[in-house]
Amino acid sequence: MLKFLRDLKTSTWLASVVLVAAAERILLYVFYRPVAYNDTATYRRLAAQVAQGWDHFEASRMPGYPFLLARLGPDEHVYLVQLALGFLTTLLFFYIGWRVSGKGWFGGLAALAHTLNLQQLLIEADLLTEPVTTFFMVLALAGIAWLLFSEGKRSLWQVLLAGLWIGSSAGLAILMRANYIFLPFWAAFLVILGWQVRPPYRWTAGVAVGLVGLAVLGVWVNYVHQDYHMWSLSTVDGYHLMNHSGVFFEYVPDQYAALRDTFLQYRAAQIAQTGSSGNTIWNAIPALEKVSGMGFFDLSRLLEKISIQLILKHPGLYLRDVFLGWEAFWKAPVHWAVSPGDTSLLGRLRPGIILLDRGILILANLFFILGTVLLVLKKVRRSLKMDLFWWFILSVIWLTSVIQALLEYGDNPRYSVSVQSWIVLIVLWWTTQIWNSAIRKKV
Repeated sequence: MLKFLRDLKTSTWLASVVLVAAAERILLYVFYRPVAYNDTATYRRLAAQVAQGWDHFEASRMPGYPFLLARLGPDEHVYLVQLALGFLTTLLFFYIGWRVSGKGWFGGLAALAHTLNLQQLLIEADLLTEPVTTFFMVLALAGIAWLLFSEGKRSLWQVLLAGLWIGSSAGLAILMRANYIFLPFWAAFLVILGWQVRPPYRWTAGVAVGLVGLAVLGVWVNYVHQDYHMWSLSTVDGYHLMNHSGVFFEYVPDQYAALRDTFLQYRAAQIAQTGSSGNTIWNAIPALEKVSGMGFFDLSRLLEKISIQLILKHPGLYLRDVFLGWEAFWKAPVHWAVSPGDTSLLGRLRPGIILLDRGILILANLFFILGTVLLVLKKVRRSLKMDLFWWFILSVIWLTSVIQALLEYGDNPRYSVSVQSWIVLIVLWWTTQIWNSAIRKKV
């Protein structure tokens, strides 16, 4: 059976992927409605500001998703576009798998592993940034795959265009989620230092990637600075840092006693209600504005200053929270909205299906972490055929897991969604190499 599947033509695999990906999204659209989460209202409010003109945009989130919502309008339109982007993401995974392996079956396996994963499919119905962020990240990855694995001679112009493609895609991913700020610059660094071609080619590609990423980031940071007098990616960094510093906010000096004591009251109430202090700050903001006499943005600046001072004074407490945020990153959430009291067969099966999907993803995550540790062994690196492309994927996953934990301790499991299929892709590659090695030993 396995030999039959491996012997299928690339076109057959591609046709199968297209049919499966299209059919399941049609079914999803017919039977499952777009889902709003807590963040959705914020994105919609920012989209309304975009529609009025950028002078009204408060920059509390990266501008990419609010801009998309403003242009698309109703939830139904957003849903359709996200399903279309999910379909294209599946095809990009097929291209990447086929390009890096030279095998249609591996391309099909990579694409199906993404599109049959309920986590990735259902998130396309959520009015959140993740499906769009995933698309732009995979689009950048496809550009890197073309650059490193395309056959035949490439002209300098083609290399330049590929660099612009990668840099633009990575830059757009940043405009969706700020924690991917490193992506274009890390890609440029690896291309320049690791791509084994003549210097003009790797420098042309790497500099193009880096400059486009820098231009996108520079335009946005300049906007925040010009309008809000902050050198920052958002106007609410102080509130985000409070998800770390708020855990040990009792150590704030008496200089800020009113802020400290007010926040601690809200934190105690939140812990009593939910068992966690996470995201306390968002409920406490009105009261903190009142006791401080500050507006929304000035309060954010002050809390950022206080949080940095706390972190520098109590690094152990901060790093403990960072570790907990990093640990939560690997928990592979599956968002499946269901109507209250749903007694249908699917509704009854839902908990078990989610448990199975999450179980597989968590096992993949554990395999990834273990595999990374074993890569210190030269023999393992050789047997798993770790070239520049796979090192890039591995490093991006690790950087993402660490950076999100450094910046915030809150909804950390959700931050993994945009790289979850990358984790699965590299695990599939490793599994394939282990399987091939076992077959060779038997022969």
